[in-house]
Amino acid sequence: MDSDFQEWLKLWPFAILVIVVASWALYHFLAPASWRDWAGAGLVQAFIIALYAEMYGFPLTIYVLASVLPVEIPPVHYSGHLWGTLLGYGLVGASIEMAIGYAFVFTGLILIIKGWIRVYFSSDRLLSDGVYGVVRHPQYAGIFLAVFGQLVHWPTLPTLALASAIVFAYVRLARREEATLIERFGDAYVAYRQQVPMFLPRWRTVRELIAA
Repeated sequence: MDSDFQEWLKLWPFAILVIVVASWALYHFLAPASWRDWAGAGLVQAFIIALYAEMYGFPLTIYVLASVLPVEIPPVHYSGHLWGTLLGYGLVGASIEMAIGYAFVFTGLILIIKGWIRVYFSSDRLLSDGVYGVVRHPQYAGIFLAVFGQLVHWPTLPTLALASAIVFAYVRLARREEATLIERFGDAYVAYRQQVPMFLPRWRTVRELIAA
């Protein structure tokens, strides 16, 4: 076990590199302005740190689960695929699990980036087309998808707890932003809100996007 743990520790430099790069991208594309924006982004950054610190650093969740469950969980990097380790479907199943998880992650990142681009070039007008014609808060929906994908790929006890806090914080933030947008754009935003869902796109819209 000591040798396995030493092997895990060798991945710490990679963990630090990924955390720095992911944190930079987070603050660049979310561009927090108010203290509520910073609070939400801080929760997402805590999620990133907790995720990669366990993925490539100290396997806290593995040690906790190994101490309370009647299964042997080897403290090596690949055993962090907890579903595969606990359910016994091995590395092949873990690879499938990883592919599914990253499909959600990359979809979420695309939403975040597309949302940022539309806001950056919006000239302070009401956004109601493009990605904003799919959901009213594409960047926040992207965060939810990316977080969910990482939980599918590499769930840990800290990230499970942080995921709930992230959803709660961004739902509240979205509602506050919408109250401000109604004051600013009036009936135009009310009509837009009635036509476009908040975070989850309508199935018809998804089918049209796939067909296109």
